[in-house]
Amino acid sequence: MTSTVPVSMTRTAEGHALQAVFLDMDGTLVDTEGFWWDAEVEVFRDLGHRLDDSWRHVVVGGPMTRSAGFLIEATGADITLPELTVLLNEKFEQRIDGGVPLMPGAERLLAELAAHNVPTALVSASHRRIIDRVLRSLGPDRFRLSVAGDEVPRTKPHPDPYLVAARGVGADPARCAVIEDTATGVAAAEAAGCRVVAVPSVAPIAPADGRVVVRSLEDVDLGFLRTLITRVN
Repeated sequence: MTSTVPVSMTRTAEGHALQAVFLDMDGTLVDTEGFWWDAEVEVFRDLGHRLDDSWRHVVVGGPMTRSAGFLIEATGADITLPELTVLLNEKFEQRIDGGVPLMPGAERLLAELAAHNVPTALVSASHRRIIDRVLRSLGPDRFRLSVAGDEVPRTKPHPDPYLVAARGVGADPARCAVIEDTATGVAAAEAAGCRVVAVPSVAPIAPADGRVVVRSLEDVDLGFLRTLITRVN
């Protein structure tokens, strides 16, 4: 999968107010947040440094440049940001090449969205090389498009990835539902004007206007996502 922004495809979901559903990847659809932390721990161990477990909530969910930059500063490791990014991607790829576990409820939700022809996009801060590997487990045909963190000028917590996804499917961001697991991702979706379902993974997320917090994807279905739009329009 190489394209992030196809020709605009204006199509609503069976005439309902909900026009599209956008989903984060790591920690939301696939249980890989732990994989990233393990990769970071291993890379820094090889560099002679031990990561403090309290840093985990700082690096989760954001762009790799932010997370890697924080870890370099926190440890004082003698490595450049580009060098560290390469090492982290390589370690993570080794862990996911054999497949990735889906989060509870992810398979059912994706199948339901596909069955009802709801335009769906995968929106991640991970790089394209990582997304394409994970899509082998998720099924690339289930997504109208995917947006990678290294393909937008500003990734999460900025709104750019979700605005790109909305343009790509020809949808109004205010009529799009976003499912995210981190505060960084939630901030990006809300800045884009989308309705948000938060499924916290590593750190808690509080409910707020335009945002609903659930325990897992098992609590989310198409009917529930439609209510997010109708209750505010």
